[in-house]
Order: sequence, then C-alpha cells, then structure tokens
Amino acid sequence: MWDKDAIFKALSDSTRRLILNELSESNELTLYELTARLIMKHNLTISRQAIAKHLSVLEDAGLVKSQRKGKYRVLRFNNEPLKDLRKGWIK
Repeated sequence: MWDKDAIFKALSDSTRRLILNELSESNELTLYELTARLIMKHNLTISRQAIAKHLSVLEDAGLVKSQRKGKYRVLRFNNEPLKDLRKGWIK
C-alpha cells in the first residue's frame, strides 16, 4: 500500500507533474535527458540539482523508479501508486 499523503504531496507541485508527464511519454530517461526536455520543451529555468530534489519526492511517493545503468541513473514513471490511490480513495 502506498502512502497517500506522499503521493498528493508529490503531485501538488507543477514541476513534479511536468517531470511525470515527460517520464510517462518515454520508456526511460536519464537525469540529463529529463533536464534537457524540461528546459527545451517547457522553457523551465531549473538545474539538474533542483530536478534531483523533485525526483527524490517523487521516488519517496513511489511515482518514479530509478536504477543505475553504468554511469547513468535511469528514471522511469511508475503509475501503480496512482491506480492504488484511486482504488482506495474514490469509489
């Protein structure tokens, strides 16, 4: 069972929602690729460090999974917490 408060907290920020949108459109992205997409597509002025902080919140909520592949950190969207949230909250 996922922490509903952590999920709502993660979704409350517009930058984190953009991150989830970008990750949901791709199978996986590196932090560099995600940063480039956010800057180029959405004209965000944001550093990789700031994105990493947002990713930490998203990972804590279970919405993003990351894994090391060589020297890169690969990020993936995980929609299971959202399915679980809907089942347990809205009937």
